[in-house]
Amino acid sequence: MTRSLSVTLLALVLSVNATVALAKPAAIQNWEYLQPDRDQVIASLNVVELLKRHHYNKPPLNDARSEKIFDSYLKMLDPSRSYFMESDINEFGKWRRNFDDFLKNGNLDPGFTIYRRHLERLQSRLQFALGTLEKGVDGFDFTVDEELLIDREKAAWPKDVAELDDLWRKRVKDEVLRLKIAGKEPDAIQELLTKRYKNQLSRLEQTRSEDVFQTYINAFAQSYDPHTQYLSPDNAENFDINMSLSLEGIGAVLQSDNEHVKVVRLVPAGPAEKTKQIAPADRIVGVAQGNEEMVDVIGWRLDEVVKLIRGPKGSTVRLEVIPASNAPNDQTSRVVSITREAVKLEEQAAKKSVLKLNHEGQDYKLGVIEIPAFYLDFKALRAGDKNYKSTTRDVKKLIGELQEEKVDGIVIDLRNNGGGSLQEATELTGLFIEQGPTVLVRNSDGRVDVLADDSAGTYYDGPLAVLVNRLSASASEIFAGAMQDYHRALILGGQTFGKGTVQTIQPLNHGELKLTLAKFYRVSGQSTQHQGVIPDISYPANVDTKEIGESALPEAMPWDSIRAAINPEFNPFKPFLAELTARHEARSEKNPDFVFTRDRLALSQELMHETTVSLNEEKRRAQQKAIEERQLALENALRTSKGEEPLKKIEEEDEAAALAEAEKPKKPEDDAYLTESGRILLDFLGLSSAMAQHQTTR
Repeated sequence: MTRSLSVTLLALVLSVNATVALAKPAAIQNWEYLQPDRDQVIASLNVVELLKRHHYNKPPLNDARSEKIFDSYLKMLDPSRSYFMESDINEFGKWRRNFDDFLKNGNLDPGFTIYRRHLERLQSRLQFALGTLEKGVDGFDFTVDEELLIDREKAAWPKDVAELDDLWRKRVKDEVLRLKIAGKEPDAIQELLTKRYKNQLSRLEQTRSEDVFQTYINAFAQSYDPHTQYLSPDNAENFDINMSLSLEGIGAVLQSDNEHVKVVRLVPAGPAEKTKQIAPADRIVGVAQGNEEMVDVIGWRLDEVVKLIRGPKGSTVRLEVIPASNAPNDQTSRVVSITREAVKLEEQAAKKSVLKLNHEGQDYKLGVIEIPAFYLDFKALRAGDKNYKSTTRDVKKLIGELQEEKVDGIVIDLRNNGGGSLQEATELTGLFIEQGPTVLVRNSDGRVDVLADDSAGTYYDGPLAVLVNRLSASASEIFAGAMQDYHRALILGGQTFGKGTVQTIQPLNHGELKLTLAKFYRVSGQSTQHQGVIPDISYPANVDTKEIGESALPEAMPWDSIRAAINPEFNPFKPFLAELTARHEARSEKNPDFVFTRDRLALSQELMHETTVSLNEEKRRAQQKAIEERQLALENALRTSKGEEPLKKIEEEDEAAALAEAEKPKKPEDDAYLTESGRILLDFLGLSSAMAQHQTTR
């Protein structure tokens, strides 16, 4: 859903002599080679003009926007407030309300000046860390009772070099202690950290003017929304800086998370998903090619890490991963070996199974259709192949097969479905409704385009439920939202991802701009943006919605609504929702899988709220032991309830669980969320049937 924009790129010869003078610390001349060039100046003016004319919101570029740009830029450069000093921030503060004017005039010098100061401070800190390590890691006294503030997003900026030195002494001490508790020997710790900091210094010295320009312009572009981004010429081949590695990669969507690279979601049927050892919110800390030495990537830029992960089809990449299930300060990692390959269309194809349940003393069969992605073989379609693969065609065939098996209802499983073809979301909706609108697209000029199912008739009008979770996104949200708005299906599971915006790529004279120019709305008029789809009955989340999802992104555009396209008079579910919810809660309160998911997330959120860590080894080990005991108790309670052998220690869990998952044949009855969805659907059938009989006999 992109429109081509007719934009005449600015081609202006500009004078950039109007610079704002700053007092220069002695070492700043090391970075004086980093200066904006004419192409970058013109590109910046093009970005200003494109955002002014075509961004969905068209917010003004004024003093208020300038303050957002300033804060965003500082956060990009120094998210943990560990490099700049209070004096730097005060010095830059005179520009706080001037970035709108700088950008309108093509003056990039202030942005470059701040970046050069950042490089100077970063170089100084890395040199300090190396100097600290040169004294030997055995020199740290881990009996001293002191703490490190780890949540520094709102911390005061260090007042002077002495305060920075103390902060970095504690940071290095914390790194050493984490690795020591993770089981590494002193010599190995010293070698690893020395190599890490030296590599970061070496990469620092390779900084190019384009690196500065991209960071600065993205601080500007992403002050509008997180999906509006400038792509440098080198990165223009990537449609999204949150790069999907589905082609000749590992099949994962990644994003920067301070000094780490975090997994956002896995591509269904992709190489990473197949390992069963990588999950959303995991952090990648090392990358190795085949059997080569592992490269530590902590502190690397996202695009640099992606270049290491990508490679020829059939080759092997090894990732060192810190699982999201670890405690925040637990650096215990595992190495996952992945064979790079393109995701095959047939592996993402919809699949069916039959869920057999005994419910209230009676046997039932429910059809389950799992849809990993909304796919369409455009190449085969354009070639006139009558047997081209598409989600709708495959689901239609599966429904027919399930009806032949005389199922009592159908559950559509959209968990972890990150979206895909909008056309398929619309056509799939058409299988379950008589006729009408499926999704609304509001453009930046205010015009609303209506996508609709124009084919009369319903292919399947039987009982239907749709199962979603936090990783159900985009086209999944459009389909689930339409099913909810037409009151065609019960929506069950977790709040969906919430990405309801449309982007297009616009070429510049230098690089490209990915621009948000439209927004999706459900046929009820509600946006899918930010809020996603709220289920009729909610299940415990298996990921923290504050960490994963659109609402977790800075400057995410808000939820809103427009005029509804439909207004169904009758909602068959409404009279029964309270009773359905009560029955679900009574079952799930004692269901081992639901209890485990709730308790594990609660523990994770509790640990995430900790803002400091002890640098006393005895205390730290005691804290780590207490956390591992709680994690082990949760895991063993689940295993015991299923008749499985308890684990002796938590480290066994990941490998054992992955191995069991990969080898065990999957039955729909083993999936607690799927089984509960079936029971809710059967509850509804029973309640509605009872009401119908009651009304008939009155």
